[in-house]
Amino acid sequence: MNTSPIILHPVTRDHLEAGLAIHCNPETNRFNPFGPPTPERFEQALLDWISHWENYGFGYWVVSLIQAPKQIIGFGGVMDTMVGTQVGLNLYFRLSPSAWGIGVGTAIAEAGLHQAFVQQHRDAVLGLVRPKNLPSRKTLEKVGMLAFDTCKDVPDQEPSLIYRITAHEYANRKK
Repeated sequence: MNTSPIILHPVTRDHLEAGLAIHCNPETNRFNPFGPPTPERFEQALLDWISHWENYGFGYWVVSLIQAPKQIIGFGGVMDTMVGTQVGLNLYFRLSPSAWGIGVGTAIAEAGLHQAFVQQHRDAVLGLVRPKNLPSRKTLEKVGMLAFDTCKDVPDQEPSLIYRITAHEYANRKK
């Protein structure tokens, strides 16, 4: 699927090395209270993402820029998973620092919402974000998502925020 300025492809095992470079980078985990995942933990996450594609026909994508299609700059999209204490369609994006601030996160979020509401006909999309992660919060708000709940998912820290947009809100946003 192509969504300017990015190219999106389903995640495969071939993306493990690029995924490790992005997800295990301390800089891309600056708001993650648990820090970068171990390589084994990320590999299991990648296998879960692949399984979601195999079982449901959609999920998280690998992301490249149109002008550099062979260079992976991130991962993201929507996938059914635990969001706080509930199962829901989660909007996710993790980008290489080289892709920060150029609209890639917003493009992934827009493509994910399109996937959720236009192609999958879902009722709502959720996004879990740490309160201090202002860049991600700004991206979620830019695509019409609003904070609607919290989740005490990190011991001894303030709760994460759960953002949401419903199909009705998405449809009205597009008018």
